[in-house]
Amino acid sequence: MEQIADDKPKKKVTLYLLFCVSTAVIGSLQFGYNTGVINAPEQKLRRFFQNVSMERYGEPFSPGTNTIVWSFAVAIFSVGGMAGSFSVGAMVTKFGRRKSMLLANVLAVLGGGLMGLSVLCQSFEVVILGRLIIGVFCGLCTGLTPMYVGEISPTAVRGAFGTLHQLGVVIGILVAQIFGLEFLLGSDALWPLLLALTILPAILQSILLPFCPESPRYLLIVLNQEEEARKALVRLRGSEDVSDDIREMKEEGMKMAMEKKVTIPELFRSPNYRQPIIIAIVLQLSQQLSGINAVFYYSTGIFDTAGVTQPVYATIGAGVVNTVFTVVSLFLVERAGRRTLHLIGLAGMAICALVMTISLSLVKTNQSLSYLAIVAVFGFVASFEMGPGPIPWFIVAELFSQGPRPAAMAVSGFSNWTANFLVGLSFPKLEV
Repeated sequence: MEQIADDKPKKKVTLYLLFCVSTAVIGSLQFGYNTGVINAPEQKLRRFFQNVSMERYGEPFSPGTNTIVWSFAVAIFSVGGMAGSFSVGAMVTKFGRRKSMLLANVLAVLGGGLMGLSVLCQSFEVVILGRLIIGVFCGLCTGLTPMYVGEISPTAVRGAFGTLHQLGVVIGILVAQIFGLEFLLGSDALWPLLLALTILPAILQSILLPFCPESPRYLLIVLNQEEEARKALVRLRGSEDVSDDIREMKEEGMKMAMEKKVTIPELFRSPNYRQPIIIAIVLQLSQQLSGINAVFYYSTGIFDTAGVTQPVYATIGAGVVNTVFTVVSLFLVERAGRRTLHLIGLAGMAICALVMTISLSLVKTNQSLSYLAIVAVFGFVASFEMGPGPIPWFIVAELFSQGPRPAAMAVSGFSNWTANFLVGLSFPKLEV
């Protein structure tokens, strides 16, 4: 009996399951890449905007106008993200999980293509439109990837596999920072290629997805195709005995049928849902308004202000710290608890933000403070990944049952992207 109990979990994590999870997480990597890619070529893009203005109007943009156009090009990504995150529910119900990911990749190719052709078109509007479309794609990815991974994973490893979304995001940011180096794709000639590179993983995922099954949960609960769901589970689990998974999904389907679906206004009107939805919104706002995306979007400029001679390498250092502490958080989140880790992370961020502010404001009078500013940025990123980074993404599913969960996820995602937009738009003006 003991041997059977030991063998059972081993059968559940198959190579085919890992292949399907890895294929889905390409979407998370895309989200991270497009969040971080705009950082390194900032000066090249600003010069491009000036060149377009000279050619079109006979004079360059004023510094203030250039900053506004640059901020808008960065922040429009989040507007697309809002639209994408709100569309996930309707899309997966109509097309299913796998087909939705395939359709989303069309947006990645379109958006990446527009940004890649911006110099040829001599139009900064094409860059902005490309960023908007890529934002819609990434908004879809933030819903589609965790949903698909969660639904194909065995219960025993669902939590661990769920955290791979955040890991994919931070690896994507790091990859963007490395490719953004001057001698790779961050040069005056190649920055459009850097922005268009997002097309390649989209094509790769589109090639691999047909070899992955549709979500068994979608097949059984939404389409009522039990035999198809069973076939998909047999492939994923590497075992003919999938009765436990089928029973679990049937129970979930029965709960969904019994539980009334809750609309967004009802979340705020009902006393039962008001407190958890406020908690979900505040957690998402604490993640974004903590200033983390100011560091992701503009860290090269921050390090430049600190007097770093090669700020791009310091930005890559921040990306490495980001990735390492995401892995650390995977092991801590179940042991330390969500609330404790989130509070420790926010406290660490507050202290590092204070140190960063003081050191950056005094760096011109005391150059040695630039080292303190770098340490503060690294500490800020590490504290973020300890709790405020991963926790808000999965806490909503734990706070709400099946009925109100879709509406709560939509409100939570919209709050995150809205705050993301405000940070991206306002930070350069605050910096000035």
